[in-house]
Amino acid sequence: MGRREARRQRMSGGHVRNTAAMVTSPRCGARTRDGTACRAPAMHGKRRCRMHGGARRSGAPKGNRNARRHGMFTRDSRAERHQVKALLEDAWGLLGELK
Repeated sequence: MGRREARRQRMSGGHVRNTAAMVTSPRCGARTRDGTACRAPAMHGKRRCRMHGGARRSGAPKGNRNARRHGMFTRDSRAERHQVKALLEDAWGLLGELK
């Protein structure tokens, strides 16, 4: 059955079922366990279906700062990690020269 045929299906008694909105609605597209894209319709105003995070009150709150609470991604922490990495690279290089 093609898309055009799916939009107007014949029901018993000569009634026509209009499924145009259902056929043209955006799809979820999340990756399923078998690697294919989810074909369930996305929730209104969201990009995912109800099973993949489009349900009401799912996800982080607006303006969520919890991901940065521990300070691992602050500018100072990143600079400190960069300095430690450079120091370790110099130390390994020096050890390599001594061999």
